[in-house]
Amino acid sequence: MLPDELTAPEAREHAVRAEEDLLTARHAVRADAVAAGFSIVDQTKIVTAASELVRNAYIHGGGGTMTIAVARDRRGRVGIALSVRDEGPGIGDVEQAMTDGFSTGAGLGHGLGGTRRLVDEFTIDTAPGEGTTVTVVRWKP
Repeated sequence: MLPDELTAPEAREHAVRAEEDLLTARHAVRADAVAAGFSIVDQTKIVTAASELVRNAYIHGGGGTMTIAVARDRRGRVGIALSVRDEGPGIGDVEQAMTDGFSTGAGLGHGLGGTRRLVDEFTIDTAPGEGTTVTVVRWKP
């Protein structure tokens, strides 16, 4: 679910259930970033953030959904908003999970912390046994 302060009438959901869904999600984010007029650098940042989030949902959360929208805020800024939700085990210690180098898998441990640095807004809603939802927004400069 996207933040209430955003208007995003054309939000779309993408399933994250199989490995090929990761590529489909990245392509959808890139297409929206291009359509919104993002520079190549900003396209790359939001696509990289999306890639990290959907990969986490697939690997650690057993799959889920990504909601994507070209959004506007009350000031008229244009951005790409992503919300990635899974129904996995949740994150027991968010602060630790955000620390660079921490990983519960085989990765380098830059996923959540790195994602936070790539976007302008970042929120996590999680609880053990209840899954995780990460919502991010990258605003067009």
